[in-house]
Amino acid sequence: MSTLQVTKLHTYSGHKDAIYTIEPMDGQAVFFSGAGDGMIVRWDLDSPDQGHLVAKLQNSVYALHSIANLNQLVVGHNYQGIHIIDLDSNREKGSLALSSAAIFDIKYLGGKLLVASGSGEVHVVTHETLKVESVLQHSDKSARCIGIAPDQQEFSVGYSDNVIRVFDATTYTLKYELTGHSNSVFTVAYHPSQSVLLSAGRDAHLRVWNLDDYSANQSIAAHMYAINHVEFSPNGHHFVTCSMDKSIKVWDAHQFKLLKVIDKARHAGHGTSVNKLYWSHYNQQLVSCSDDRTISVWDLKF
Repeated sequence: MSTLQVTKLHTYSGHKDAIYTIEPMDGQAVFFSGAGDGMIVRWDLDSPDQGHLVAKLQNSVYALHSIANLNQLVVGHNYQGIHIIDLDSNREKGSLALSSAAIFDIKYLGGKLLVASGSGEVHVVTHETLKVESVLQHSDKSARCIGIAPDQQEFSVGYSDNVIRVFDATTYTLKYELTGHSNSVFTVAYHPSQSVLLSAGRDAHLRVWNLDDYSANQSIAAHMYAINHVEFSPNGHHFVTCSMDKSIKVWDAHQFKLLKVIDKARHAGHGTSVNKLYWSHYNQQLVSCSDDRTISVWDLKF
């Protein structure tokens, strides 16, 4: 283990149910949270625990995606489709019903919204008109997560049939199927500077894929229970994982070596499953959310 110093800076509270997702607004100290209580809350790293309600929906919110240049937030409203919220007015700009399945992830790519759902479908939606351009159906098991390649030439989707599928970002054709996980894939993340894809999920293993030939480089038994999310540091030197085992782990992004475990016993960490992370460009702070209904802000000094 390294001499990495971890300090818990703040705890944000106010949600009345498990917090499933957090989403930054690029280049700002602002981020948003979505939870099982249907509330979407705006937070500011400069003003700890002063949340502002953006919207209150009927169902759980698993997926949020911000579009910074338009000051919009895309919300995945489970069983109801997507909503576009104008953040200047906190009013809905548009909505689109997609399927009766849960929405697990949303990404923005080239003017299109990619929406992954529990039906196994990935909807490609033209953002400006909210029209469905294409529906990618390659499994009848849930599409759980989407990762966009740094060059935006491809994207990867992790599924509950244990497979990662890689798609061309222009034609949406299936390029590769990556197999190796023994259970659902909950998170995929492209390395910002190396030709590497990380994936993890219910089997608690972190897999490192070489994108030069789409082969598996390593399989690391990274946590005791399901890994919910992988997030790279802004400089690309490190990444973090979080898990149902209540811990956050910090890793070297070049050698894929474990550097630190952040948990309740040692750092007053979360008491239940840690669901999502984001490593902010703003003061290099790490933000985590949990089933324990709280958001924690961490300072990591290497």
